[in-house]
Amino acid sequence: MSKINNIQKFILDNVEKHPRDIATVLAEKFNFSRQRAHRYLTREVENGNIIKTGRTRWTQYFLASGNYVEFSEKIKPDLAEDRVWSKYIKPIMLSCPQNIYRICIYGFTEIFNNAIDHSEGTTIFSDIEIKNKVITIRIIDNGIGIFKKIQKALNLDSIKESILHLSKGKFTTDPSKHTGEGIFFTSRMFDSFVILSSDMCYAFHNEDWFLSPEKNENFGQGTLIEMKISLNSKKTPKEVFDQYTDQEIGFGKTIVAVALSADPNDPHVSRSQAKRLLMGLEKFKTIILDFKGVTSVGQAFVDEVFRVFQNENPNIIIHYINANEEVESMLKRGLANK
Repeated sequence: MSKINNIQKFILDNVEKHPRDIATVLAEKFNFSRQRAHRYLTREVENGNIIKTGRTRWTQYFLASGNYVEFSEKIKPDLAEDRVWSKYIKPIMLSCPQNIYRICIYGFTEIFNNAIDHSEGTTIFSDIEIKNKVITIRIIDNGIGIFKKIQKALNLDSIKESILHLSKGKFTTDPSKHTGEGIFFTSRMFDSFVILSSDMCYAFHNEDWFLSPEKNENFGQGTLIEMKISLNSKKTPKEVFDQYTDQEIGFGKTIVAVALSADPNDPHVSRSQAKRLLMGLEKFKTIILDFKGVTSVGQAFVDEVFRVFQNENPNIIIHYINANEEVESMLKRGLANK
């Protein structure tokens, strides 16, 4: 084997163990300068064998056929999510099943673009790992925080209400640039979708949602989004889109977590609570109200949803799921009075 081939083999065999100091390790192994070591590393980057991230002392190298890459990007006018995908992530994803590849490129580019356009931050950090046949994508920004931004835009009383409106779909703080559909569909394509911001964690997992207080000391006030999907998943983007779209009107169906429209200790009794719940839902053709975690509802709340709103929007179909016995009884009474 020639010396050049030996050097190439050494780089590919050792870059995963030495992502930050591979140039030093290489120079010491073959007894030449770090400048020369960098020339060999650059050649492997150009040949598509390794991925370079960062600059100067923050430079790292990762195996293009490996299972991990991490990088950070400054938010600038020319930062483009598709270029970031192609440069850093595409190489390690090429061996994935085609449906998984399409889901990951959709989810990454949607969420990364949201961070560029909406976060009001300066930096985005991301890492992608393939381990135990599961792909994990994390995107973190140091901005205002997604829940806080929505709360400010809608003048809401609580962070929890922000999560409610975000989870509906079709909500965006910048309708000139976004449809508000990205997070809704991304959360349903992946096996697990988590948003951590403003000391609150909202998770969507296998068509079920979870909300809990949670702090993250690692990134401050911004937003962390984590997406996971099994390499064995049979989901496709088309399958998910078809579940919630209509050929004539497009994105026309949504599922709404009713419990997010009031504090846990407050029953859903007032018309104001119902109006907050219904905000923006006139954009949909089919609404599924998920009463998971709701212990009781009042007559005024039910009337506002199933009579007033329904009369104002007669072409909208409203269903409900996960109602306990008490809630079910009140809903049936309300429906009988339509």
